[in-house]
Amino acid sequence: MHRCLTLMLAATIAIVAASQAPARASDLRVCADPNYLPFSNRAGQGFENQLAAYVAHALGERLVYYWDDTRGPGGFDEFVQNTLNKKLCDVLIDVPYASDKIAPSSPYYISSYVFVFPKRKHYDIESMDSPDLRNLRIGFEADTPGENGLKMRTLIIHGVPFDSADDDNGSPADMLGAITKGRIDVGVTWEPAVGPFLRSMPQMEVVGVPNSRSQGSPEQYVFPMAMAARLGDTATQRKLSNVIAAHKADLVQILARNGVKLYMPNASAL
Repeated sequence: MHRCLTLMLAATIAIVAASQAPARASDLRVCADPNYLPFSNRAGQGFENQLAAYVAHALGERLVYYWDDTRGPGGFDEFVQNTLNKKLCDVLIDVPYASDKIAPSSPYYISSYVFVFPKRKHYDIESMDSPDLRNLRIGFEADTPGENGLKMRTLIIHGVPFDSADDDNGSPADMLGAITKGRIDVGVTWEPAVGPFLRSMPQMEVVGVPNSRSQGSPEQYVFPMAMAARLGDTATQRKLSNVIAAHKADLVQILARNGVKLYMPNASAL
């Protein structure tokens, strides 16, 4: 299995280079951002690139990308409208399973939002209701469940927003840099967005944010993730689910190699 993965991933760059070739029936046409690590880029360095390469290999198809920016005013919805819905590509590799804009495959992993802070600080943080958060500068990604949770608890008054999902020059690693430099004390962010960077930061503590109803309204910080086809494309949807059913262990291994942590029920740390 390891040799197969190594050979397949080594071929990613060559496959990506073929994305400008004329389309053919045996292509796996994937929509992706050309410059948004750790998710994807034109060089095939993101974990979504590696997952796409594996799926194409498993299907015996040629991987072809259609590149478009996932960041900007319209966000994910505009990205889907400009790519998948216009039939410029057929597959999304990493999307929330519950999205109503696409036809999701069966989920292949579950991850969560996390708190990230220096281990040496010994903060006692297990949830959004942890008392220590009242005295800390908290970094958060704008327009996310993390921001909503902070607002519900009036913790937003000493929060620091980050906008890597809307800024072409931003990176999810910016929040980690702010923690290292002391600009913020703790960050709240989506683990797959920072997991690959955290591999080189063993000094950081990472604690999963559990779902909550402490404020009355349901708060979701844990999400199953899937691949997806456009609405109505049941053939591609079924094909993706079949690959996941047959090769889930290998897909999870790719995530693990990239530092993406899977959510474990009844555990606060990922």
